[in-house]
Amino acid sequence: MRSSFIAVSIAILVVSFSGPGRAAVPIPKAPDVNARAYILVDHFSGRVLAEDHADEREEPASLTKLMTSYAVFKALKENRLKLTDPITISEHAWRSEGSRTFVQVGSTVPAEILIKGMIVQSGNDATIALAEKIGGTESAFAQLMNEYAKRIGMKATHFVNADGLPDPNHYTTARDMAILANALISEFPEYYQWYSIHEFTWNNIKQQNRNGLLLRDPTVDGMKTGHTDSAGFCLVTSAKRDNMRLVSVVMGSSSIKAREDASSALLNYGYTFYETGQVMKAGTPLKKVRVYKSAQGEVDLTAPRNIVLTVGRGQLASVKTETRIFKEPLIAPLAADQAIGEITLTDQNGQLVQRVPLTPGKPVPEAGLWTRATDSVRLWFN
Repeated sequence: MRSSFIAVSIAILVVSFSGPGRAAVPIPKAPDVNARAYILVDHFSGRVLAEDHADEREEPASLTKLMTSYAVFKALKENRLKLTDPITISEHAWRSEGSRTFVQVGSTVPAEILIKGMIVQSGNDATIALAEKIGGTESAFAQLMNEYAKRIGMKATHFVNADGLPDPNHYTTARDMAILANALISEFPEYYQWYSIHEFTWNNIKQQNRNGLLLRDPTVDGMKTGHTDSAGFCLVTSAKRDNMRLVSVVMGSSSIKAREDASSALLNYGYTFYETGQVMKAGTPLKKVRVYKSAQGEVDLTAPRNIVLTVGRGQLASVKTETRIFKEPLIAPLAADQAIGEITLTDQNGQLVQRVPLTPGKPVPEAGLWTRATDSVRLWFN
């Protein structure tokens, strides 16, 4: 069997990001920050720009409410919950410990108010009320949380409650929290705006957002704080500057200021030394390849999604690609989304930046009997 390698320069696709003669900026190591664990990820490309103990088990505290809101947003999107639905506050929700939205037992509160109370004020009472509405009980809702966590790729997380109060079996990692944050941003753009609310008033009580970076940095538009004595001070942050969105996760900081300073330092590091750009559109033909026993004879290899890269500043124009077909000869039928090869993208230092599967983009059916027979003969001599 033969393998085909096609070297392709994509500099002309990224001239809008990197002008000719622009020198690459040297990239120093990530800053030392006050946190037990952290990670910095580019949202659009998925590249990890900095990390430390990102796979160590940590208590999520109220970062848990990001998964609670994920499940709530799912229910909204699937019409199992409406923003105007009245939700009765149970005694279990009303008696919850920790931060509160100050809803009263037996009262009915619109779902939208409870969502804002959960996200802005981090109210445990509002959070549990939402969990009971969707899951029947908080424990049943936690099972739903765990199922969603698996679906989006969180591999080292387990939830036992909706609000994040400490429990030996309630844990996550910085990497998993980044995965969750990116899923929220991608899947629920219509609800993401709630994470940027500075304050809201309910029942004559003004509720302040605990994420101080919303005031310190105008490019920050989310997401969630967390704190218990054992978890320390935690913060998931998302910011967008120009065409680049970064997500940072800081866990186990020593104070509110420390978690904000750590998050700010990581974001500034990412924006200073990296850039993100789309280097190829989904469906762009890359190479015609022969497909035996097919009516059309040839098919264009294409990437099934936009290819977005994050590299060191000044390096986008020097990115190189190499296209490989997994196995030749190609024989019909082929499905539209069947991975028949891949494109690898490397930076100017030869470091692998990303791999993307290549597909036909459309079904390649078998040809008639005569073409199949003649191609069978050709394959004998291939």
